[in-house]
Amino acid sequence: MERVPVLKLGDLLIVSIQIDLQDQSVLMLQEDLADAIVESRARGVIIDITAVEIVDSFIGRMLSTIASISRMLDAETIVVGMRPAVAITLVELGLSLGGVRTALNLEKGVAMLKERDGADAAAVPE
Repeated sequence: MERVPVLKLGDLLIVSIQIDLQDQSVLMLQEDLADAIVESRARGVIIDITAVEIVDSFIGRMLSTIASISRMLDAETIVVGMRPAVAITLVELGLSLGGVRTALNLEKGVAMLKERDGADAAAVPE
């Protein structure tokens, strides 16, 4: 079974989905990502779905579940690289990705998380 790599970039984790996800690979990804968030004390997770051409309810639930797990571990999730057809399919399926923010590409996703970190630092009294 092929694993989805979890890459570290500063206090961010990047997951680029390049394979067809099956039940077992999703469970491994969830576990690997949760472990990586705790070990690295990551503040954000970016899931790049640029290579994902077809989305079904399984993929939608997987993204939402990963976002929930990340949020429980104090990391925000941003999904990047969503194709227009994928967005349309998610809407047609009636799937809302609760707790998941989106950005057009990886660069914008990183910028969103960095902006949030700046806002968090400004809100903390010294």
